[in-house]
Amino acid sequence: MSTDRPSGETAPEQEAAPGSPPAAAEAGAPGEPTAPEGPAEQASPGDGAATAPSGDEAAGRAGAAQGTAGAAAGEAAPGAPAPGGKATAAALAAAVRAVESGERSAASFFADAPRPPAARPAATPPTAGQAGGGRPPQGAPGARGDAPARAAAPPVEVRQAAPAAPPRPLPPTAAGLDGVRQVLAAGGAPEALAGKAAEVLGERAGEVLREDPWQLLAVPGVRPEQADTFARALLGAACGPGDERRAVALVGWLLEQAALAGHSALEASALREALARRAVPDPDEALQLALAEGAALVFQDALDTPATARPAPEDEEETPVRVLLGLDRYAMAEESVADGLARLLSTCEAAGDGEPDTPGTEAEETEQAGPEAVEAAEAEAGEVAAEPEPEAAERAGDGAGAPEGSAPAEERARPSAARWEAAAAAAPSPSAAELIRAVAHSGLVAHTGAEAARAEPAALVTAARALGLRAYAATHTGNGRARLAAQLTAADAPEAAADAGAAAVTVAGLLSGREGPGRDADGALALDLLVVLDAPQLDLETAAALVESLADGVRLVLSGDPGVLWSAGPGRLFADLLAARCCPQIASRTPDFGPIGELVSGIGIGELNPVEAPGKEVVIVPVRDAREAVHRTVQLVADSVPRALGVPPRETQVITVGHGGSAGTRALNAALKERLNPGPGRFGGFDPGDRVAYCPAPGRTVPATVTGADADGLRLDCDGTPLVVGRARVEAGAVRHGWALTAHQAAGMRWPAAVVVLPGDAAQGLDRAWVYTAFSRGERHLSVVQGVDQALSRAVADLPAKERTTRLRTLLQQQNAQAAAEAAQTD
Repeated sequence: MSTDRPSGETAPEQEAAPGSPPAAAEAGAPGEPTAPEGPAEQASPGDGAATAPSGDEAAGRAGAAQGTAGAAAGEAAPGAPAPGGKATAAALAAAVRAVESGERSAASFFADAPRPPAARPAATPPTAGQAGGGRPPQGAPGARGDAPARAAAPPVEVRQAAPAAPPRPLPPTAAGLDGVRQVLAAGGAPEALAGKAAEVLGERAGEVLREDPWQLLAVPGVRPEQADTFARALLGAACGPGDERRAVALVGWLLEQAALAGHSALEASALREALARRAVPDPDEALQLALAEGAALVFQDALDTPATARPAPEDEEETPVRVLLGLDRYAMAEESVADGLARLLSTCEAAGDGEPDTPGTEAEETEQAGPEAVEAAEAEAGEVAAEPEPEAAERAGDGAGAPEGSAPAEERARPSAARWEAAAAAAPSPSAAELIRAVAHSGLVAHTGAEAARAEPAALVTAARALGLRAYAATHTGNGRARLAAQLTAADAPEAAADAGAAAVTVAGLLSGREGPGRDADGALALDLLVVLDAPQLDLETAAALVESLADGVRLVLSGDPGVLWSAGPGRLFADLLAARCCPQIASRTPDFGPIGELVSGIGIGELNPVEAPGKEVVIVPVRDAREAVHRTVQLVADSVPRALGVPPRETQVITVGHGGSAGTRALNAALKERLNPGPGRFGGFDPGDRVAYCPAPGRTVPATVTGADADGLRLDCDGTPLVVGRARVEAGAVRHGWALTAHQAAGMRWPAAVVVLPGDAAQGLDRAWVYTAFSRGERHLSVVQGVDQALSRAVADLPAKERTTRLRTLLQQQNAQAAAEAAQTD
């Protein structure tokens, strides 16, 4: 490993560390969830990397200051809980703790848990929560659970109002946006929030906010202390910390913040602690109110679910469970994924030794029908063959009317076991052969491996298409799709290379119909085999949409590197699937070669070892401070890497911990633009030639280059595909400069060279998964601008991926146990 030691420079003035509250707020750009506040620890800034729920430390610090004043204002507040609330809360607290410790049965808690009357005006009819892990009622979303996903926005300034002042008399609320502005102005909130409030709360947003000021928490960027100030301005002395409306809104807000950190649910104990730190006088009653109003759902999960289940005798003690609360949208997504994966496992027809191919069977039946039928079949085949090629190519390219899509399930190609085995024997590697054999006999397969292992799913798709199956492979990013298409094209015969390249799609393009085979008459994707690479980047809602789009009998392969960062959205689908062990798992034995592969492989097992890099494949650049880190990074991208390796700046990607801070993406992009593409930024801060990162949706990043702008918006070139981003989206921050990205933005992509920047104030944002992801983005070269000293090795050795609270593993194990029990009864 070579070392490049620069000359010294003076230390810059210290700025906020990437993990500090200001940087956490800055991290809420499109595609980058902010560090959570609530029952989860702070995530890696700008990356959305989640942590286990552990005490709402950030929320406690913010709520402590306001708790004293809020409690004083609430001593004589008329909005106190109804009589009997204390007894109800005590009974609930005792019941929850008894269930969590195993002293009581979970069923008794959900049957007998008291529910106080709901006195809070609701914008939508209240719905009851669901116990026992069953599916929530489809037609009964929670008060905010069915709202669209939101990336956190920067905090909003709200003018202070005296907590004890009487409320100003409000005139009748006007309709539409005017009514929202009227109520916001009366409460001292910026009228600029009106549009977002109307979008989130609906047409009656003004009336909703007037009746329940804490509904302002549903607007992105608004924090509890700001909602409290708004409520005090509207309600005056009637506002107190124990107001039921405040308690319910806080439960929903805490669960939303947890989702931004990757959790699909939270334990009841974590929520109680978080509410207490927010000055809620009775957290137990607050949880019960939230359940009664449908703001959250309650579930019970066994603490130790066995691989196979048997009904427990009545005299045996029940398995201890944990009580979880979650938003209905994520609960439904998790259950949809679990049901869909179980359906694919149960409906797949495994290849049998004596089973003939479907095409052969049809040919034999046609031949037995007589000479006239044979002539008719030949004539029909001739008509199909004479179809104009451009029309067929158009259908195959955009999915409109996909020729194979209308074929019923019984007419699909079903290769025999002998043909599957022949395909496996011809595979380019033993791991690829093992993967092909597993897919022949199972409707769901998990495949793990690093970058070199991506050749194995490519070999599977090539073999499946040769067997007559409609096989496609989907990646998380366009960059990944291009790399996969190159592998598919190289593996296929020259005459079929173009068709093989079309088999590579992105998940977003496949679901939207822009890429891939399109959908059949029933609305399902018109394919027989789908391989999803970059599976760790699949969030719950995207995975649910994907699995629901697969017809019965389709084979699904989820493939990815378990060492990289998880999805920016909630859930950890791939990790839960591996932990549940409900399907065949194929671990690749194809290692990543070269110095970078050796370094990253060691990081994956917790070892940061020096490697030999005779060709300067890995270079360590020590720095003393953030200003020196920025200087050395610009020098590497603009001069050193192009001169030593011939890699131009446009093919070198800078990766850092967060957006904020003295060496975050903002500081690095400003310095790189000044050196590589200086200009006045006349198009909303951008100039032609700027490298940018476009975020069409939270968790998705599309690298692009600015080509110009006009009245329609900013014009981008995304790897040869033109794209126009409207002015409103640009102003909202959907486009950033992209010479420097965070590790979460870079996941699923690779470049010829990567420069990873680790200034001293980035140490608290590091863990093994972050380092593994960042260091594996370079194909030929990796430079590490190192200013964290021993914190890097400690992060690799002692800080594995942060945990997330999810339910999918338990649901998959339950599905697997149920299937095993049914199979045993059948036998």
